[in-house]
Amino acid sequence: MLKRITHKDIVDFTWYYWRQNKFIIPVLLIGMAIAAIADTLFPLVIGRLINALDGVIPGESGLPRAVLWALGTLVVLDISYHTIRNGTYMIFNKFMAVRNLRNIVMDSFMKVQRFSSDWHTNNFAGATVRKITRGMWAFDTFEDIFFLYLYPTIIMLTSITIIMALHWPVMGLVTAVCILIYILVSLWTVFVVNAPLFKKAADEDTNIGAALADAVTGSPTIKAFGTEQYEDKRFSGVIGTWRDTALISWQVATITDWIRRMTSILMLVGMMGTVLWLMQQGRANTGDVVYVFTSIWIIFAYLRHMGEQIANMQKAISEMEDVVWYWKTDIAVKDKPNAETLVSDKGYIVFDKINFTYNNQENYIYENFKIDIQPAEKVALVGHSGSGKSTFVKLLQRLYDIQEGKILIDGQNIADVTQSSLRAAIALVPQDPILFHRTLRDNIAYANQDASEDQIIEAAKKAYAHDFIQGLPQGYDTLVGERGIKLSGGERQRVAIARAILSNAPILILDEATSSLDSVSEHYIQLALAELMKGRTTITIAHRLSTIKNVDRILVFDQGKIVEQGTHNELLENEASHYKKLYDMQVLGLIE
Repeated sequence: MLKRITHKDIVDFTWYYWRQNKFIIPVLLIGMAIAAIADTLFPLVIGRLINALDGVIPGESGLPRAVLWALGTLVVLDISYHTIRNGTYMIFNKFMAVRNLRNIVMDSFMKVQRFSSDWHTNNFAGATVRKITRGMWAFDTFEDIFFLYLYPTIIMLTSITIIMALHWPVMGLVTAVCILIYILVSLWTVFVVNAPLFKKAADEDTNIGAALADAVTGSPTIKAFGTEQYEDKRFSGVIGTWRDTALISWQVATITDWIRRMTSILMLVGMMGTVLWLMQQGRANTGDVVYVFTSIWIIFAYLRHMGEQIANMQKAISEMEDVVWYWKTDIAVKDKPNAETLVSDKGYIVFDKINFTYNNQENYIYENFKIDIQPAEKVALVGHSGSGKSTFVKLLQRLYDIQEGKILIDGQNIADVTQSSLRAAIALVPQDPILFHRTLRDNIAYANQDASEDQIIEAAKKAYAHDFIQGLPQGYDTLVGERGIKLSGGERQRVAIARAILSNAPILILDEATSSLDSVSEHYIQLALAELMKGRTTITIAHRLSTIKNVDRILVFDQGKIVEQGTHNELLENEASHYKKLYDMQVLGLIE
């Protein structure tokens, strides 16, 4: 498991996306620098204008050339400043901001899709979505603050300090000290005082998204038990915790903002006091005083929101941590660099001396495990919960990598082929199929995106789904709702079977597709499954033993070992067999 994200990770993540636009970055830096320097020249020109006006007598016609030059320079500076700055913004928007946000969301989506099934089981879908979108906008804030605020501020402060130091070394020193004190105060209030509070608030914000998603997804269960008030109370507790945490962080941020305001007043007193002292010494004139005074207000214009901007940057960094975690975390199961495409038409499966355990367990689930499944053979996996049935299927799909041994499909090691081609060769009909909130046509064609309308309809007919689809007002264009909630359990199963038929995969995995259906639905599902199983190597995870009487072979699992195998009748003939004990207990109604 990856450790907590560090500031170095944030820097690496940022540079990873910035370097994709490395030819644009110098343009942005130069453009913003020129605009900032132009801004620093305003006070200097205004000071020259004031000095030029000293010799003007009210009522005289015409203005001295120095005054006209100063006014013209101010106009040119203003036009140059806004043109260069806005032009740089447009370049930034086109070549950095939008492109980077698109890449971050796309990369995060691709990474999360490839995380393990265990990871998805242990993470709320709503929280994951919120983390990705929040991280995207946080990066946008981070970029904006750096390129459009902090960098120009540094250029401006440096330029003004240098100009003042060249004219009056003492004024340059006082300016530098005042700026340094203000920056240090801002950094202290942000990183030491505000940052931990903002991090807690961000965590509680994530909890709100997770709680909302959990409740909305579970709305059928909530309605079934009439627990709306309980969920209201539960969510009120979550949002109450966020409210208390957010309020503290906002109130503290307001106090630290007041501290920065008081520091800026001290800056004003220090810098104005120095220039007035210089004037008393005869080393500064009225124009110089105006220059310093105007410079102070430009400095304040940049620094006034420095604490807020640094706080926003720290908040953005905190909110980026999740997408940075996704970016840094290795995918548990990866294709080899030169992985080949699985070519499978028979569905011959071999587990050859497999050793396997999950990451959080010490003892092997499978140890020197071996089994062959012949092409088109119908096999059922039987055993108590935790005996290794589901692990067998997960390893065949390569949802996990084995520690030793190899798994072969038609002679090809599945570790050497692409995961997409492997899973395309395996059709899965789970006990509770999940459909996308898309049309029935889209859901059936999901395993074969290029399927024609006729092929989709033919698959639906073979799955005994065509009739009920035709009875819907919009037919194959009907949206099925989130996770297929608009359809009954039997209808979802038939759509899943149609999808499996259309995939035309040589290997079929069934997770007891009829275990929770009424008798009418089960009848149609059994007919559809019979059609689906023709000519395919079929592996059934059996919950109800009465449904597997006609398979070619039953594999009885116990503690990661196949302790028995044979047909239904062969296993029942042995009075001491595990299978017979399981079967008798189900017949007597002791277990399901």
